[in-house]
This record gives sequence, structure tokens and C-alpha cells, in this order.
Amino acid sequence: MKMNNNPQKINSSKDRLNAFHYKRLRDLRTDNDKTQTEIADVLGTSQTMYARYERGANEIPVRHIIALAQYYHVTADYILGLSDKKI
Repeated sequence: MKMNNNPQKINSSKDRLNAFHYKRLRDLRTDNDKTQTEIADVLGTSQTMYARYERGANEIPVRHIIALAQYYHVTADYILGLSDKKI
């Protein structure tokens, strides 16, 4: 197996993936007519912190991804942008 020794390429792919899941967070929330405060309450965090997750200023913890997947009835892979299939 050939190793990728180009960290720029890895970071670029990671950045695109991260940007995609931030958009998914926002789209799931707005498609379900929820406010940031309502989703923050579901996660047990503040609206400010949830807004930071949507902007990509903070990484969302795995426990929150799991909670959101259960709440929205989608897979974690969908939230993370690894799949376009919601279920």
C-alpha cells in the first residue's frame, strides 16, 4: 500500500469534508424548521457553541453527531458527508 506523503493534499480533502458536514448540520436543522437554540438544547450545549459547530469554528464531538443522527433519523455518515443516503 502506497503512503501519501503530501500533507497538503490530505489537509485539502479534510477541509472539504469538514466544510461539507458543517453545511449538513445547518441544512438538517433548517429543513426541520428548528432553531440553533432548540438543537443546542437537544445536545445539552449552548446556542453559541452549536453555532460554532455549524460555522466550523469548533469540531463537533462524536457524542453530538450520534445524538443528531438519532434526532434527525439519519446516519452519522450522512451528517459527516460520507454518504448521500440519509438512512
